[in-house]
Amino acid sequence: MVKGLSVLVIVLGIVSIAIGGIFLGQAFAKNDLLVTAMQQEQITLGIPSEQLAEGEVIDSAREAEIAGDTVREHRHSIAPTYGYLLGGAQYDPTNPVQLTYAQALNLENYLYLAVLGFGVTQIAMGAGAFMVVTGIALGVTGVLLLRKSSS
Repeated sequence: MVKGLSVLVIVLGIVSIAIGGIFLGQAFAKNDLLVTAMQQEQITLGIPSEQLAEGEVIDSAREAEIAGDTVREHRHSIAPTYGYLLGGAQYDPTNPVQLTYAQALNLENYLYLAVLGFGVTQIAMGAGAFMVVTGIALGVTGVLLLRKSSS
């Protein structure tokens, strides 16, 4: 009975380590994807000029959130809401004010989605690390139980 339980605990440990590794691999891959995509866009809003000279662009959750907040402030200086901007009419892409507002809204959404994406990758990294640690603990516990049942 104890031997069977020991083997089950070891198997659960191995499965936990494997799934944790998958979580970690996916999290790091998606984080790299986000960073690379943001570097390709070369958005520099809010980056100090000395860092701009070094080629710095927005490529982290913190920087994206600051830039998104800045875009939101500027967008609200045009109109407090999209409905207020349109005044009950339909969107007119030939209206420069409405076009600027829509572009600001798109950029703001892009930046906040990046913040969300970075957050999800961090959650996946944490969950993966927890699964690996739990898997190691289960494996060690299973081995110790197996040794104890054999003696």
